Amino acid sequence: MEMTSTPTGGDVAAFLGLSDDPTVVAMAGEHLPIVTAMARSYTRDNGFEAGSVSEDIAAVITTATARLVSNPEQLSWAAGSARISGAFNGWSLPEQFVLNRYRKRAK
Repeated sequence: MEMTSTPTGGDVAAFLGLSDDPTVVAMAGEHLPIVTAMARSYTRDNGFEAGSVSEDIAAVITTATARLVSNPEQLSWAAGSARISGAFNGWSLPEQFVLNRYRKRAK
């Protein structure tokens, strides 16, 4: 398991192609601790180590935070056939595949 530093607001903004927008960087920085705490809880601390996180969990944190930053009000909307659901409804399927590799299941 390759470890890396926890993503930053700048990392999320860069993922969104908005690294030059200080508002997006700040908003991502506000959402990151929440998403990181949820990922840490979901994996029961597996993949987290002394301020570092595994690279694949860092990717999950980045993508999930980007979804929250893209729709901070968590409102539903539709434009033609494109629809965005409102609130954060959990991990996407690819994110869940990654997190499940680290999750300890209750016995």
